[in-house]
Amino acid sequence: MREFVACKGKDACRDDGERCLTCGRKLSEVARTVYLMNELSDFVIEQDYANVEQFADYIARKLVKKVKYRRENSA
Repeated sequence: MREFVACKGKDACRDDGERCLTCGRKLSEVARTVYLMNELSDFVIEQDYANVEQFADYIARKLVKKVKYRRENSA
């Protein structure tokens, strides 16, 4: 497994056509992350949630649980 390195922002991003030279992630990984964030953002806006922070906290908790469960049961 490898460690996740967060994006430093659009202004810091430099790439070689395949990877971001700042965070080291593949551009396809960065693009998929942006896509998923846009999907979640669109969902929150469509649902007209006033408490976005609570939704984000819920997603973070559930994501950690789901990943742990899948890793433990993937054998």
